[in-house]
Amino acid sequence: MADSYDASSVPPEMLEHYGSGYESQRLFQGASQIELARTQELITRYAPPPPAIVFDIGGGPGVYACWLAQQGYEVHLIDATPLHVEQARQASLLQPDAPIAEIEVGDARDVNRAGTSVDIVLLLGPMYHLTERADRLTALREAYRVLKPGGILFAAAISRFTSALDGLRQALFDDPTFSPIVERDLTDGQHRNPTSHPSYFTTAFFHHPQELEAEVKESGFLYDKTLPVEGPLWLSQYAVDNFNDPERRERFLALMRRIEQEPSLLGAAAHLLAIAHRAQQ
Repeated sequence: MADSYDASSVPPEMLEHYGSGYESQRLFQGASQIELARTQELITRYAPPPPAIVFDIGGGPGVYACWLAQQGYEVHLIDATPLHVEQARQASLLQPDAPIAEIEVGDARDVNRAGTSVDIVLLLGPMYHLTERADRLTALREAYRVLKPGGILFAAAISRFTSALDGLRQALFDDPTFSPIVERDLTDGQHRNPTSHPSYFTTAFFHHPQELEAEVKESGFLYDKTLPVEGPLWLSQYAVDNFNDPERRERFLALMRRIEQEPSLLGAAAHLLAIAHRAQQ
């Protein structure tokens, strides 16, 4: 377990990308609202009930941690970005009746947590911010270490095809600097943004669905499934524009439940969610 945190382990371009603080509001806007709703739905469906203990590794500004604390879970959060940790603390203060239990700066590859001490681990960011496979496996093994026997992992990844699909969705191919980004993504999943365009994201790794499954299995987990988060909904402006309409929203989510098990559509999601367990002992 880590006794200290080395801020130099965070790529400077990642700190710069998140420096505006936009991540605290991203999930409440545009197509990201679909990501939030679906992730919450899938966690609710598969997680043990409260008051289980949740370790939110790479929990960002605390959107999911605050939501889970409101449901009655005991939530502990770490993140590699000091700004996000401060935002999570501020968000927790706004719900004094259901605060996040613990918030710290930390590294997913070496977490300051006792083994077999939590029921649920969320890895909703580290799998794409750790660009080296060895580092992702280390983070997954740390998640395995801290989980109790039978505990559940939710690990999010960005799909290998996200840049290509987003380029079509937003007409980004008109920018000649965008095509090389897509080409590298499709070649090896290593996403790099040599421009100053914030919509092109930051240094990351984009998974093919089979790669995500393989990494989870190699880390010792009993792999359950990988599900699409947004599915094709994020590609539809109709779905994005009408997602806050309660009746339409439910129709969209019902459609996703109907098609989420279809393997041929998995890569069309912007985000994937792998679900796995630590074996009972």
